[in-house]
Amino acid sequence: MHAARLERRQRAEHERAARLLRAFVAVARGRLPAERLRVQGYGGRGSAASNVEGWYLRTDRAAGVSVEGEFYILTAPLGLRERLRGARLTPSPPPMVLGAGGKDGDSIDLPDALDRLLPGWRDEGSGDRGVEGA
Repeated sequence: MHAARLERRQRAEHERAARLLRAFVAVARGRLPAERLRVQGYGGRGSAASNVEGWYLRTDRAAGVSVEGEFYILTAPLGLRERLRGARLTPSPPPMVLGAGGKDGDSIDLPDALDRLLPGWRDEGSGDRGVEGA
């Protein structure tokens, strides 16, 4: 029963974050140049191009959002093949807090990360200011 309640709460958080990302992308596509996201190897061991265009959500480039509004973790084990040919990413459920559970100062609320990328973006959305209630 407790596990089911936790799962429902997590699913609701992911859905709220996904709505927020879609609203952001709808504004950002016309205003913020997207770039090919790069994947960082675990422990800072190299990097590789990815198959995803979008924006970095964290200053350490450990998370990003695609131009389609999908969330991506941008750290992974990288072998020679990925470094040469690129890494293929798959989307992950987006959190409302990026880096939650990490060291102090390593986490940032998703709305704050989006505001840092494109200040005032919510004012230009289609009334999506209440998407996250921020």
